[in-house]
Amino acid sequence: MKSRITHVFLFFPIFLFLVLALSVFAQKKAPEVMTLKVEGGKLAPVPFPHALHAEKHKIQCSKCHHKEPDPTQPELCIKCHPVKDAKEGVPLFKDAYHKLCIDCHKEVVAKGNKAPTKCTECHKK
Repeated sequence: MKSRITHVFLFFPIFLFLVLALSVFAQKKAPEVMTLKVEGGKLAPVPFPHALHAEKHKIQCSKCHHKEPDPTQPELCIKCHPVKDAKEGVPLFKDAYHKLCIDCHKEVVAKGNKAPTKCTECHKK
């Protein structure tokens, strides 16, 4: 009986540690491709290959999710970037995306690589 109790006290902390470690390191994984759209937008929604940017090109989460306490668990962009009626010093949703995406894509192209830089290359009908 004492042996069994000793085993429980010995193995329970190890088991608890493993469960906690797995839950801490488990991240909410973004879908391979996300659709970026604004209700009432004039152009078609943009299919955004999240995995391509995050995994293949190794772009850090904080590059896009720049104000998040934990960029691996982001809030919706419209929480800070409104669709209409910009707040002081905060760009509208559309403007924030355009500046971030197009500027980065232009840098990629300047280095001799391919990336979309024209409206219809992202906003496909």
